[in-house]
Amino acid sequence: GFFEKEFAHFCGAKYAVGVSSGTDALFLSLLSLGIGEGDEVIVPVFTYIATALVVSHTGARPVFVDIREDTYNIDPEKIEKLITKNTKAIIPVHLYGQPADMPRILELARKYKLKVIEDAAQAHGAKIKINHKWQMVGSIGDIGCFSFYPSKNLGALGDGGLIITDSQKIYKKLLILRDYGRISKYIHKIIGYNCRLDTLQAAILRVKLKKLLKWNRLRQESAKKYNRYLKDIKGIITPYVSEGVEHVYHIYAIRTKFRKKILEEFKKRGIISLVHYPLPLHLQPAYKDLGYKRGDFPIAEKVSQEILSLPIFPHITDRQIRYVVEAIKEKMKSCNHLIINNLGGGTSKYKEER
Repeated sequence: GFFEKEFAHFCGAKYAVGVSSGTDALFLSLLSLGIGEGDEVIVPVFTYIATALVVSHTGARPVFVDIREDTYNIDPEKIEKLITKNTKAIIPVHLYGQPADMPRILELARKYKLKVIEDAAQAHGAKIKINHKWQMVGSIGDIGCFSFYPSKNLGALGDGGLIITDSQKIYKKLLILRDYGRISKYIHKIIGYNCRLDTLQAAILRVKLKKLLKWNRLRQESAKKYNRYLKDIKGIITPYVSEGVEHVYHIYAIRTKFRKKILEEFKKRGIISLVHYPLPLHLQPAYKDLGYKRGDFPIAEKVSQEILSLPIFPHITDRQIRYVVEAIKEKMKSCNHLIINNLGGGTSKYKEER
């Protein structure tokens, strides 16, 4: 369809296949690579559960990896020792709209002959510099997966997803997989699925795609304002952005030891705020049979206790941003007062730990 072609062109990829959700994009991508029973797939432990569920749906096992404390993305330095003879792929997630460390991940993938499926569900239009050349996320690994859930940077009016790839073989397999496994109206070559992208959603997304770069720029400007206004507040860590990447701020996440108190203040003032994500995957009841325990992924566990997503969307006003910051300032004044008293004066313990 038109939207598929336009989105592939936008990302600098050869092929695009529209599907019914971001989850289905990931699931069909794994199937197109022949991943299933007995295989292992490397997944960050701090992400939305869909990234791991799709691996489980194929019969393979998700192998969790801790994240970096600065970017909250998968830590490539911790991947290598988890690779076994059963490892078939890595799914890096470009969390919150910031690209993961793709050069290092690609290096490992080449070394161990692994496939790379990028989960770009939160990162439409984010870029990363590889070999002095800017590339859109999704077009860097073997396959890139996107979600068009209404709240995304590019959102439909319901569920929707899309897969991009430069491999004609994968592309052809995906076309059959998403459409009942058929090769003609009533001839079904493989066991397929009903995962097509709704035509109406595609039409809406075509119109919105034209505005995506502008909307991303507006998000970036709002993030800069937040950074500026929050800069001098003790006990608040603003987002860190890696060298050579362009963050598109699907989520603007701060970190603080006083999340609960700030959330109470927000509630009083009518500010809606979420936590992405309060429980890392290894501690989810659904995954208790994998045998992980508390303490296995210390960074993800720490971040999940402190992370807080502030309101951000393309047309958020300066006044709204200031209103949110004011609430944080107000609360942190009393919180920092507490810290200083507990330490008998001096600087905030939080700052030192950082």
